[in-house]
Amino acid sequence: MNPELVQRLSELLQEVTGFIYPNEVEIHWSILIVVYPYITGLVAGAFILASLVQVFNVKEVQPTYRLSLLTALAFLLIAPLPLQFHLGHPERSYEIFITPQLGSAMAMFGFVYLWYLMAVLLLEIWFEYRRDLIVWSKEEKPPMRWLYRALSLFSNDVSEGAVQFDRKAIKVITVIGIPSAFILHGYVGFIFGSVKANPWWSSVLIPIVFLMSAIVSGIALVIFLYMVITPLRGERIDMRCLDRITSYLFYAVIVDFTLEALDFIHRLYESEESIKILSRLVTDKLFVSLWIIQILLGMIIPLAIMIMVKSLKFDEELRKLLYFTSVILIQLGIFATRWNVVIGGQLFSKSFRGLTTYKMEVAGIEGLLTAIVLLILPFIVLTILLKILPAWETSEANRGTAS
Repeated sequence: MNPELVQRLSELLQEVTGFIYPNEVEIHWSILIVVYPYITGLVAGAFILASLVQVFNVKEVQPTYRLSLLTALAFLLIAPLPLQFHLGHPERSYEIFITPQLGSAMAMFGFVYLWYLMAVLLLEIWFEYRRDLIVWSKEEKPPMRWLYRALSLFSNDVSEGAVQFDRKAIKVITVIGIPSAFILHGYVGFIFGSVKANPWWSSVLIPIVFLMSAIVSGIALVIFLYMVITPLRGERIDMRCLDRITSYLFYAVIVDFTLEALDFIHRLYESEESIKILSRLVTDKLFVSLWIIQILLGMIIPLAIMIMVKSLKFDEELRKLLYFTSVILIQLGIFATRWNVVIGGQLFSKSFRGLTTYKMEVAGIEGLLTAIVLLILPFIVLTILLKILPAWETSEANRGTAS
């Protein structure tokens, strides 16, 4: 036998406690599968925030509308990459589109993804920017003029009737997009909750918990970006907008925390045969990531901060600092949630009598560095999108209509 393989197995076996089957010693779903649901959750949450403007007419959130759409697009473009890197033959992934398997939940994700990207997000962004693209194609110099001309699909109609049609189309697409966003990320929870016969994942609440945590993470990300980008542009943060968004974030965190607590209580009440190994899991292997990072740092402390801000009258600068701290902690907590679900669900044996340990590689295709690169890539894409499609600036011809 290969000496390196023997050494690797001996190192892994030292981390095993109790009885565990030989084929369960090594964790097959790595940190890349943690990154995947985390990124898709940010997409769904950012789009839901954008929908508040078009569907629910929340004017205070208007300053973040375009930023939310572009953020959703940037992260959606990168979302499939963790899965592609994880596949043994990523060059074959296109086959799910030409030979669809309706009975395969994972294969059908490709169609859900394409529907959300092509029929919802890109269409809404195009209708939102169409008039600006036409005006910019006349104001800018080549090569940006040619780019804007192509992005506008060579449209020239900037009449009042055409702009009104754009507004109506955006509203219709957003209405369709809300359930599509729910399906996109609820689908991830559905895969964990139904495809794998695992007591850590097999819960009817898993898709709902995934969805609510996605909304929380997406709203928190847009707040973070808005608070970072606006001062960098030399502009003042709109506190009415910030206060309103954090109010929605506050309520979303409460619902998310309630659902996760309900799921935990439901497991305790059922007390199935797996309850003992799950108890060992959450008090041993996942103690830091679950109780400290996910619950304490990611939920309780941000909730306490936002309750304090709502209860006491702080000045603007202190409120900004507290909001910024909250959204950073929430992102940390949501990533820990994904870690605990994906990695935690693989740490115990099907015999319910043993635990193993996940040792993350630093380099390699499924290592820490790759995961960090995948988490940074959406921000690079967003930077490029913001250069091409400014999120706050509109053409002079469009300002009058928008007001």
